[in-house]
Amino acid sequence: MSANPGWYPDPGGGQGLFRYWDGKAWSAAISLDPSAPPPPQGLVGSGTPEHGQASGRGGQPTIDPSLYGQGDGSAYANYQELEKKSPIGWWIAGAALVIVIIVVAVIAIRAVIGGDTGTTSSGPVAQPSQDACPPENTASPVPGSTPPADGRVHGGPVSYPQLGSPWGPPQGESRVPFGNDVRTQMVLVEQNYDGSGTNWVAQILVGELHAGDGFFTPEQGSQIVVKCILGAFYGDNPVDSNVNVNEGTTIDGHEAWLVESQLTFDIAGLETKGELIIVAIVSAGNKSGLYYATIPDTTPELVQPARDVLKQLQVDG
Repeated sequence: MSANPGWYPDPGGGQGLFRYWDGKAWSAAISLDPSAPPPPQGLVGSGTPEHGQASGRGGQPTIDPSLYGQGDGSAYANYQELEKKSPIGWWIAGAALVIVIIVVAVIAIRAVIGGDTGTTSSGPVAQPSQDACPPENTASPVPGSTPPADGRVHGGPVSYPQLGSPWGPPQGESRVPFGNDVRTQMVLVEQNYDGSGTNWVAQILVGELHAGDGFFTPEQGSQIVVKCILGAFYGDNPVDSNVNVNEGTTIDGHEAWLVESQLTFDIAGLETKGELIIVAIVSAGNKSGLYYATIPDTTPELVQPARDVLKQLQVDG
């Protein structure tokens, strides 16, 4: 037995908030209005990210923090445990609570909300947190702990076998708005392509997915990352995205989701006109592991190493 898709009082404890249940799992989307339309689903297939969100690849986007809740990233794991223990009883209680809250909350919320809601509607609308990068003040700190000397690159709850030349040594990465405890290896592809000291690189990184309040499946987490990449890493340049892999899988025995997309763009001064991105999100208990590779079309020989280490991705601990 499962509750019908719809908006329900936020099980994460968000006061006055509703979270969307798609019939199988909680969404990352929250709303102040339980009568709002269902949140948008699916990956960005192609098109241009909103202009003005970032200054360039690896730059930090300007984001409205109200789109994201706060939490420790364990909500999806907690939900899985709750579903195993008592899904029917919980929903009976939840359904009763909906009746009361809808009557009271809709009137109260509409009374206290003022100003521009971002639409022409007179009422509050859904605010799907997966539509944007996390707030810029949550950029990944450079890891401070010394990783194990085991020949693997460790980031967050996952690791992969360290790559040799031409890949550089592993290093901390602080410019990833959707990752914490991130480590990366890079290959320089085009140096100072814009005359201001900016380099274009091939890159593989691992870390812990930071994606708002933690109410996301691996599939939803992959959407957060792909949309954030398109909106934050290419500045105001139009980017077309052709998603050719978007599927569930398992990594090291854990639930995961894999996305591959071919990007095309035309950036002034840059010889590279496209690149392959590979994103894998792994459910690792109360955390989500992140694997992200970006391989410019001008270095196709680096695609296979990126695929090889993904096959050897490991959930640590």
